[in-house]
Amino acid sequence: MQINDLFNILHNSIESQNNGKKISLKNMALKFGISMRTYQDWKLGRAKPQAAATVMKMLGTLDDDEIIRTVRKINKLEGLSK
Repeated sequence: MQINDLFNILHNSIESQNNGKKISLKNMALKFGISMRTYQDWKLGRAKPQAAATVMKMLGTLDDDEIIRTVRKINKLEGLSK
């Protein structure tokens, strides 16, 4: 799996949680504090942030409950909690 596949899966999952409403690249980038160009490059595979692959591999070693706890903890630190 390529990094852009991961970003596309995550983007689609976030849209899905938004009742299937499309979210522009610009709005997604704003939500996460990056430039639209950077997000677009990641999503299209023109740039490959190495940390993203490592983070996904690390999460993949955890059981489901621990993934949820870990992501919630990260979101809380980043102010992204619901």
